[in-house]
Parts: sequence; structure tokens; C-alpha cells
Amino acid sequence: VDVPVAVEPKPAPAAAPQPVTVVFETERGNITLEIDVVHAPVTAANFLRYVDGGFYDGGIINRSVRPDNTTRHDFEIQVIQFQSDPARDDRLFPPIPLERTSVTGLTHVDGAVSMARSGPDTATTSFSIVIGDQPEMNFCGRRNADGQGFAVFGRVVGGMDVVRTIQASKTGASGAYGPETLDPPIRIIRAA
Repeated sequence: VDVPVAVEPKPAPAAAPQPVTVVFETERGNITLEIDVVHAPVTAANFLRYVDGGFYDGGIINRSVRPDNTTRHDFEIQVIQFQSDPARDDRLFPPIPLERTSVTGLTHVDGAVSMARSGPDTATTSFSIVIGDQPEMNFCGRRNADGQGFAVFGRVVGGMDVVRTIQASKTGASGAYGPETLDPPIRIIRAA
């Protein structure tokens, strides 16, 4: 008599992590970001812990770089830049390693979300949204003297009209970015 043998079912393949959506509510309207946790896991995780911790609530969009106000004419770019709430600067996490576009495969195309940095492995909370394709921000691009580029970690999936409105806003306030400084800065109400 044949005795049936119990066969363990094969586990289903693990589902790939899905992108995470974050909505930035600003004074000018909402901007919805899709965060790529698969291709830029380190940068995405860093960004999401700041969102989850409420660091962007009360922050600002303080910079708009465009052809009529740029301070760099060698390799011009077009972006708006976001900052976390400056009152929480003393509680920032350590900077993260740079996830280069040559590794992630994500590039600086219209609507890309990219970490700001002062050098490799210095990114914390500041990030930019790219307006138009900006290949000079990619690895081997010439926007940075080091050629390492910036880390793309997501894209705008809603509110690109709000991004363009903010980019066209008045600039020229005295500040860290001179003529690129928004005057006044645009307040971030919350990010979730």
C-alpha cells in the first residue's frame, strides 16, 4: 500500500517592495512624490524616516534655480529646493552614503526627486525637484566638480503644476543662495 507523502507547498515568491507615496502640502498646493525604495533604498529610507519623524512639517521651499537667476552659468540647472524645519536641525540623523545614478539607474529627468549635498556622503534632509531634464546632475555630470552627481530617489506623480508655479515665484532675497533664494520662502505645512 502506498502511503501518501506530505509535500510542503513552495513559498510564494516575495513581492517586490512597492513605491511609497508622500504628499507635501505647501502654501501653493500639494505635490505628490513616489519614492523608489527598490532602486535607491538607502536614500529612500533616509528620506522616509525624516517624513515619518515630521521633520518637513513647518519646513520651507527656499530656492528656485532657473535661467534668469542662476549663480552658475557654466552648467545651469533648474530645480526647486526643500528644507526640513530649521528648528529641528540639532536632531538630524547622520549623513548618508551617496547612491550614484550610475548604480541606481535613476536619472535627473523632469520631475525627478534628488537629494541635495555639499560633497559625496553628506546628504541629510534637503532635496530638490528637477524641472526639465538635467543630465549635468547625473554621475559624470559637470554640475559638481567631483563628477559624482546627485542621488535620485523618486519622482513627482502629482502637482508638477505646483512645482512650476513655485519655480516661477519671486526670488532675490538675501540668503544662502543669493538671487536663487525665494522671497519669501514657500512654507511646507506638512508631509505625510
